[in-house]
Amino acid sequence: TVIRAAILIQNWYRFTMARLEMRRRYSLSIFQSIEYADEQDQLQLSNFFTFMLDHYTHPDSVSHIFTSPSVSQVVDEGLCLTEFERKIDVPDSYYGPRLSFPLTIEDANALLHAFRNEQLLHARYVLQLLCETRKVLKEMPNITHLSTSYSKEITVCGDLHGNLDDLLLIFYKNGLPSEQNCYVFNGDFVDRGKNSMEILIILFAFLLIYPNDLHLNRGNHEDYMMNLRYGFTKEVSKKYKDHGKQILCLLRDVFSWLPLATIIDSKVLILHGGISDTTDLDFLNALERNKVRDHIHVGVILFSLKNLAVQMLRSSFRYLQILDILWSDPRSQNGCTPNKRRGGGCYFGPDVTAKLFERYNLKMLIRSHEFKPEGYEISHDGKVITIFSASNYYEEGSNRGAYIKLNPELIPRFVQYQVSKYTRRQNLQERVGTIESSALKSLREKIYAHRSELTSAFAQYDLNGTGKISVNDWAAAMESVLQLELPWRMLRSQLAQMNADGEVDFMSCFYDLKIGQPIKEVQPALVETLCRYRKDLEIIFNVIDKDHSGLISLEEFSQTWRLFTSHLGIDVYDESLDKLVLSIDYNKDGHIDFNEFLEAFHVVHRLEKKAN
Repeated sequence: TVIRAAILIQNWYRFTMARLEMRRRYSLSIFQSIEYADEQDQLQLSNFFTFMLDHYTHPDSVSHIFTSPSVSQVVDEGLCLTEFERKIDVPDSYYGPRLSFPLTIEDANALLHAFRNEQLLHARYVLQLLCETRKVLKEMPNITHLSTSYSKEITVCGDLHGNLDDLLLIFYKNGLPSEQNCYVFNGDFVDRGKNSMEILIILFAFLLIYPNDLHLNRGNHEDYMMNLRYGFTKEVSKKYKDHGKQILCLLRDVFSWLPLATIIDSKVLILHGGISDTTDLDFLNALERNKVRDHIHVGVILFSLKNLAVQMLRSSFRYLQILDILWSDPRSQNGCTPNKRRGGGCYFGPDVTAKLFERYNLKMLIRSHEFKPEGYEISHDGKVITIFSASNYYEEGSNRGAYIKLNPELIPRFVQYQVSKYTRRQNLQERVGTIESSALKSLREKIYAHRSELTSAFAQYDLNGTGKISVNDWAAAMESVLQLELPWRMLRSQLAQMNADGEVDFMSCFYDLKIGQPIKEVQPALVETLCRYRKDLEIIFNVIDKDHSGLISLEEFSQTWRLFTSHLGIDVYDESLDKLVLSIDYNKDGHIDFNEFLEAFHVVHRLEKKAN
């Protein structure tokens, strides 16, 4: 009897753990699929900007996004540290770190202490630090060569994405950068998290103190357009209201000078995304990396090729080479195919890796760029390692972070960790429940933003107009519209109701959701369009808003909207938008606060609102 009871308990435990793991995995799949779909939308924006440049009534209003405004327009190249000192006053009431250049380890420690206590570094010191960082980066090659003979071990860190706690934990566990403790940070320092600026300041400070022992590679988020969408631009503007424009413009230039890759002992290649079948390290090492400031230029260059201008061919190859190393992902299948999920870069197989290794006599590729539940993943028979250092990336408890220690034998040792402010108080079931709830909330918002298309897709299977279809048909309709490659049959119970006959009430997908505020002036089709493309429109309006005031003219707003809908082939009722825009021009000065306007068009969860 005791043995039978033990077996029953064991079986129950295994079943419970298996269900929890299944829920955890599909939740992470939801997060990742939505993230990639969002990135795809972001890269496709470049096509719209080229269309916009071709059709805009006042091209001067938008041409600056292609030419990348000269930093000298905002921060004089000739400005030295003393001139910054003279032009920007630091008041006596400021109690944060006061930097003096050249920096010392005491300055770095002061910054770490200040940021642990949620203090801001004054804008004068930020600008001075960025100018000094740019000077150092300009002297660096596109591909940095390191040797383990000068350091017993080299530590490689992946994406941090604004998670300061992860960086502080890495330094606590592994020690601060020094001549005896070499680091490589492999891009994506910013966006998503709330402390991107602090991470940059710390990394740039250590770069200035130990330029031969701390190394930075560029990631796909060290990019002006990505920062507009994923939060870094807002973070800087909020923290540095008076000097935000100067800081952002200087950062755009600093990002363009970040090295593209690092090679250790001529054997280990470290770059952010991956490779393709056309990756040419010699070409990458020779190009002018600062000419490729952000991915929007890729769309412009490819668009220009319609004219078959010969001088553009080399430029397009340059942009695509960088696009590949910043955006690509490994796959187990041989070959090199376009990365359709992200919308940029490629999927590269073991044969592509082997070919590059043979050409350049390499033995290992370390890359980041991809969320991994355990913080790292090994693929291509041990030749490719993905390292991801942002723990709790999607939600508290969603994943571990990790970093790699490489010794002179180039044998990787993985160190995992997880910043746990709240998760230690929760049991496993509660942690999985939190992750699952957050993932499903994001998915429901995505579903509601595609309500019209989904309703039409459901109707094609509902030939008798009953409002009910089979689970298989429901799953097929969901995937045909959303294209997220999710296990829809498994998710059905969380997203839609089913009757006793096993049929899905497809309109129940939308029962618990609505647009943020009831707006009488707008037709339902327009509401859905504004809701669905809110992020894209926010970026477009921010680009037009050159002075970062948050205001654009009614004419610019209306023309941009009409170009956008024309480019997407959306047929909406313009008159209702005109009425709406006029109604929110409160002081009748011909300008509107577009961020406030767009904020009205977000999905809220009715049940959550009632609970609140």
